[in-house]
Amino acid sequence: MDMQMRMRTNQPCAACRMLRRRCSDSCLLAPYFPAEETDNFIRVHKVFGASNVIKTLQMLDESSREDAVKSMVYEAKARLRDPVYGCTGVICFLQKHVKDLEAQLEMTKKQFVESQAQRDQLLEIFMDANRFKSTAPINNEVFDRYDWIWDDTTFGCDPFEYSTELSDLYENQGFQDQHGQTTCAT
Repeated sequence: MDMQMRMRTNQPCAACRMLRRRCSDSCLLAPYFPAEETDNFIRVHKVFGASNVIKTLQMLDESSREDAVKSMVYEAKARLRDPVYGCTGVICFLQKHVKDLEAQLEMTKKQFVESQAQRDQLLEIFMDANRFKSTAPINNEVFDRYDWIWDDTTFGCDPFEYSTELSDLYENQGFQDQHGQTTCAT
């Protein structure tokens, strides 16, 4: 806020108006509480008192006074909203909110990494499935010579359903192929 612009407009500053005193050219509060900012001074006066504000401003360099007034206005607003904690309550709330957001960010990062891993696994499975899928016929002389149709009737039984009777039969007799030769004798 430019001090020259605030200096004087034939009206008393918000502080002098509220305190019902004459506002002089040397008023310490006039540059920081112009006539249109009455609410800010009322809050600061209610929390800190006008004499304490003036004493504080007198102790500070002129370059630091504007920041000090902004800080007092903010603290006064916070103190009126929350008389016990004031600005400290706001700061603690914001710190807790930051911690919650950091935890949420970590959780989201973990979920993202898990999603990437799942995506990579699915892509790997998909690539493996496509690698083994034959798109061209088998060109092999052994397979091309015969029409191979393999189903349950080709083997005579389901290979996974062995009965104990069959296994006993195989143990007592030799197993013969279609030419009558014994291929397996136990």
